[in-house]
Amino acid sequence: MTLPFYIVDVFAEEKYAGNQLAVFLEAEGLNTEEMQKIAREINFAESTFITKIEPENNSAAIRIFTAEHEMQFAGHPVIGTSWVLMNKIVETNPRNFKLSVPIGEIPIQQTGDLVWLQAAQPRFLDIFAKSDILSFSNLTSADFEDKLPIQEVTTGSAFVIVPLSSIKALESVRFDLGEMNEWLQWHCKTNHRALYLYCFDKGELYSRMFCIENNQLVEDAGTGSASTCLQAFLLKYHSPEIKTINHQGDFINRPSRIYFDGELSGDNFDIKIGGKTQFIAKGEWEV
Repeated sequence: MTLPFYIVDVFAEEKYAGNQLAVFLEAEGLNTEEMQKIAREINFAESTFITKIEPENNSAAIRIFTAEHEMQFAGHPVIGTSWVLMNKIVETNPRNFKLSVPIGEIPIQQTGDLVWLQAAQPRFLDIFAKSDILSFSNLTSADFEDKLPIQEVTTGSAFVIVPLSSIKALESVRFDLGEMNEWLQWHCKTNHRALYLYCFDKGELYSRMFCIENNQLVEDAGTGSASTCLQAFLLKYHSPEIKTINHQGDFINRPSRIYFDGELSGDNFDIKIGGKTQFIAKGEWEV
């Protein structure tokens, strides 16, 4: 059995940047264990498996896997897979699409070379003290943005949002693996446990995402699900309208550019993130 697959770079302004993604077609015959083994073999941040395509409805269903586990929602796989479907697979090249993931249906729109997703309504979970983060990092009290909380937020996958005061602090942050893992296991409310640190520098937004997989500290190049959580956080605490570009991956030589377009009206969060996708390769995978 062979599967067609594509490799793309997501949130990438040019090739060999952004976050890598493998997209496997005709995957409805695979079981969970087989998908997980393939994702572990290719070893990208995530791989997606298309289990159903309905060209007449401009819709498809996918499953998303890291090298370690299945995800309920993840932004860069949704955007990258949608780009492949709309530009390489569905003959009509639709500009609007619906992509179903385990948390539900995600509306997709392509405008020019940007693919946008509409995120689910956020949930704001626990607020943490600076001392929690200080206990497993090299940060000092002065490295945090005093006016904003440290809080876990989810739009499908949860992240602890950590506002920092400077790009120097963001660039130089280090963690103790064991202490960080223990803290995440003890405090995070969902099975997805990760930190998303950010700061503003000269009006520009910069961020870094860290999680632990296979007992290793992993930094992600461009995290769409974390960006939806960060956008929700900024709409709640910073400004009820936001249009900006989130710079991620700069410190690991995989620069990602994640476009924000959001608005808070009453209790409704209108959260959209977008990005460019670069085609890298296609081939056949022997199962």
